[in-house]
Amino acid sequence: MEELYIHQMVLIGSTGRNSGKTVLAAALIRKWKNDCPIVGLKITTVQEKDGKCPRGGAGCGVCSSMDGSYEIYEEVNQNANKDTSRLLSAGAEKVYWLKTLKSHIYEGIKKLLEIIPENDLIICESNSLRNVVRPRSFIMLNNQVNAPIKKSAGEVMHKADIIIDFDFSNDVDAIVKKIELQMRG
Repeated sequence: MEELYIHQMVLIGSTGRNSGKTVLAAALIRKWKNDCPIVGLKITTVQEKDGKCPRGGAGCGVCSSMDGSYEIYEEVNQNANKDTSRLLSAGAEKVYWLKTLKSHIYEGIKKLLEIIPENDLIICESNSLRNVVRPRSFIMLNNQVNAPIKKSAGEVMHKADIIIDFDFSNDVDAIVKKIELQMRG
């Protein structure tokens, strides 16, 4: 399968959970929302529909409740305590959550692209998407000091345009400038 080039996508991955993907995505949305329409996108990949949570443990049941190979949800509540709500409250015009079996991520993103206007900037959080998509810019957040790197990150880290090491929360503006420079180059 050939990689799908999405020229209007900034993809944010990370080596671990709670690493700041949503913080960075929201900062990019706030920075660029007056320049162009922005769509926020969060992707959750599931290995199999067997009830196991991709994060481990019992899970919340959201992924195991998928009807098909993928599902697309539009976030409409900007006040909930969810990553997708944070992207909406940062100023994205639309925010979607793609839940997909890992084996159907290409099919899911193709379907999602049918409903996103071609010139809208897409700010996306995902590691696994980089296996099937070549975005305009792929940023990898690497803040795992003593913890193992997520398997999905290890698969795509070598494809990152920018790797941001350790905690960047005090330096978001500098990171945004670095991304802008990379996208122009």
